[in-house]
Amino acid sequence: MTTGFGPLLAIGLIYAFRESTLEGKIILICLFFASIFSWSVMLTKIRALQHAKLQSRKFTGQFRREQSPLRLFERGLKFDGSPLFEIYRAGCRELCLQMLGSTEIDETFSARLADADKITPAQMRAVEAAMDRAVGESALKLESQMIILSTAVSGAPFLGLLGTVWGVMDAFSGVAQAGSASLAAMAPGVAGALITTVTGLLVAIPAMFGYNFLVVSVRSMVVRSENFTAELASDFDHKYVNHGK
Repeated sequence: MTTGFGPLLAIGLIYAFRESTLEGKIILICLFFASIFSWSVMLTKIRALQHAKLQSRKFTGQFRREQSPLRLFERGLKFDGSPLFEIYRAGCRELCLQMLGSTEIDETFSARLADADKITPAQMRAVEAAMDRAVGESALKLESQMIILSTAVSGAPFLGLLGTVWGVMDAFSGVAQAGSASLAAMAPGVAGALITTVTGLLVAIPAMFGYNFLVVSVRSMVVRSENFTAELASDFDHKYVNHGK
């Protein structure tokens, strides 16, 4: 008669949990909450990155269809969640402040922009600095809560190992006090001790894959932000900067 692997595994885990010490149960509870936090961060960050990529694609498509770099800013369009749009808005605000002395958008904006003098290279450096700050802020926002995943990856196995070593130590102490070294006397304590290491690995392994995926995705988004900043700075420089003779 064949017995399924899943039921046997479940029975073994339940037995090991029952035989674990109080310290082991406390560690298991900590690992359980660590797993909840890590999965919550992974799912939240993945959804946020997907939304940011979608909004950035919409923004760049709309931006490149316009002849004037300030056209989207003048129209008041918004692309919430897009790091590229945040960089664009920061650059446009600083450019308008340098050219017009105000960031207010009204019915006279086009006329004031047409009559305004071009800015100097020194003023353009202030615009570039504003966009660089926006790049840094967007990178920090994208990398937020990643510390939870990195802590789960590095800390969960050690926490599980601590529970195992503690449980094995208690098991050997119990055998020494009972004066019996039989397998039947040691097996429950060893099983209860090993469950913390198993749980620690179950927490760390998904967190490791999720962390690596998110790190690559965040770096890709940061590189795109830096490339767009250079592109936007070049557009501003060609159209609104007076380099003299």
